[in-house]
Amino acid sequence: MQEYPIPYYVIEFLSEEWITWTAFSIIFIATPLFFAKYLNASQKKYLLYIMSVLLIIEYSGENIKNILNGFWNIQYNLPLHLCSMSTVICCFLPFIKKQKKWFEFVYYTGILGGFMAILTPQINQFDGHISEYVNYYSSHSLIILIPLYMYMYQGAQLTRLSWLRLFFNMTILVILVMPINFIIGSNYMYVAELPGVDNPLLIGGWPYYILFGLVFVLLLAYLLYIITKRRIIL
Repeated sequence: MQEYPIPYYVIEFLSEEWITWTAFSIIFIATPLFFAKYLNASQKKYLLYIMSVLLIIEYSGENIKNILNGFWNIQYNLPLHLCSMSTVICCFLPFIKKQKKWFEFVYYTGILGGFMAILTPQINQFDGHISEYVNYYSSHSLIILIPLYMYMYQGAQLTRLSWLRLFFNMTILVILVMPINFIIGSNYMYVAELPGVDNPLLIGGWPYYILFGLVFVLLLAYLLYIITKRRIIL
């Protein structure tokens, strides 16, 4: 693989920097969820639209900035990382009618992927500006916030075996992304090599950490299903 055009930056777990920006994410997620309780149905819907539009602006702005600066590269900027996929889905999800399958997928990938990204942050193409921190943490907070908000306030539901379908979908994605990485020399979904950050769920060398990772995805998805199952329908 080639060198990153701009070095990635890993924030040390439990460092002052980590605590500051994790607190930012918690407040960012919790604030709309709290105030939405006092909104009527129409206002809740508009708030969801606002969150998605904000995510669209952030995601588009980041890509436009990389293009203008000459940093955009097919090896690093395609939406083939799990959080990037979740971002794209969350951008259009509130505006479409057939939401069920997309919601179920992003409910797990957004919440679990966004949580892991905040817990073990690796900011790619980092240039040291505070905007990089804000974009990273707000975008990953939004992919947690949007599906959680839809579940809490928009009546979105999870079906009984949604957690198992996620596992099969993730396995298919890994199989599809692997040859893409081989062809273009990328590391999307980190299935070509381990990321720079120390992720406790990635155990062993290649390809064992991929297999263990899929097992952890299955267990975490089922745990998330159990936590929210009181409103789950068949």
